[in-house]
Amino acid sequence: MTTAERLFTRVGHILNDQEFPRLTAGLTAAVRLTVGDRSLNIKFEDQCATIQQEVDDIRVSVKASEGAWEILLQSPPPPTFHSFTALQLVNNEFEISGDPLWVARCRPALERLIERLVDSPVRSHPTPARNIEQIVAGYRTVRTEESEFDLYVEHAGQGIPVLFLHTAGADSRQFLGQMADIEMAQSYSMWAVDMPFHGKSLPPLCWNGATYTLTSTRYLSWCVAMLEQVIKTKAIIVGGSMGAAMTMMLAAKRPDLVAGIVAVEPPFRSTGRRNPFQHHAEIHGAMHNASFVRGLMSPESPEANRRRAAWIYSQGAPGVYGGDLAFYSDEFDGAVIGPQIDTTKTPVTLLSGTYDYSATPEDGQKLQSVITGSTLEIMEGLGHFPMCEHPDLFRPHLLKALERIWGG
Repeated sequence: MTTAERLFTRVGHILNDQEFPRLTAGLTAAVRLTVGDRSLNIKFEDQCATIQQEVDDIRVSVKASEGAWEILLQSPPPPTFHSFTALQLVNNEFEISGDPLWVARCRPALERLIERLVDSPVRSHPTPARNIEQIVAGYRTVRTEESEFDLYVEHAGQGIPVLFLHTAGADSRQFLGQMADIEMAQSYSMWAVDMPFHGKSLPPLCWNGATYTLTSTRYLSWCVAMLEQVIKTKAIIVGGSMGAAMTMMLAAKRPDLVAGIVAVEPPFRSTGRRNPFQHHAEIHGAMHNASFVRGLMSPESPEANRRRAAWIYSQGAPGVYGGDLAFYSDEFDGAVIGPQIDTTKTPVTLLSGTYDYSATPEDGQKLQSVITGSTLEIMEGLGHFPMCEHPDLFRPHLLKALERIWGG
């Protein structure tokens, strides 16, 4: 069987996928998959997906050689061959064409289509005992020079203080796998917070409705307030992506509050994360952004976990994801911040997943080169959200990093 025949046969088997009706509500569009000189047309209409022989108006085309498609069909495929958004943004073997507005409209369906075409086994790992009921949550009022903020804060366990910082556009639910971990709660006093404008933390009452924009000064002030007014002692800071960038900011600017940092999927310079359709009047932002980040996850992570991780992004307020990127993608520069960290006083561990095409393992290596004395671990089979897309596989990497800091 040729590559085209294998691919087209697999497409035929997945068009009744249970997610397509949810992801294509109101969408009428045709897309074309091209393998060498052979093509297949898929029509999305009335929340159904069907193969069409003749289509006049192709909205999005996904084209590559037989060799490139063959790599995508590997089990598992290598990084950048595992998701539609990866094919579009960083994979030079694939050509994605179409009006950008239509690419954005079709992204949820196309991301799910490629996700189903990729046939990858889940990378297994022992599951620890967890009890979500050990998490105690509530509101804490903190004050900064800017305003007073009502933060939604979760706490679990006792012992060494650990503060978890969520990714851009998300909230503290990303760390439920760690906060519910019974063994971790015996050694660590774990805190997770929804930053203002995120999750259950509302904007301050002084907000006038203007465009939300995150800056390093603003973000740093929120974290300092959390440490000084809620945790009230030095803590290990564990942050993912944007949160990883802030762990480095805290280590550089406020080492007096930091016992050590674990930067999860840390950026060096995270350019290219901006997308005009993350907040756009003609695009369903909740579906688009959830699909945009779904492509950052590993095909070796459990599908149910990936679906939950994307669900968090579907609930972000309009403009918040893009507003966070003002800090994460536009302002943060690891080449500037990294050399300011004194690892003899503030231990640094960098954790980079192999499937993360945004904050890549190469970014981790660059950071390690400018943060003298830092430790880098490459996490095989994990993507951009390891703490929630595969908490079991992430767990030994996190525990090792925490133990290194506390025993250092």
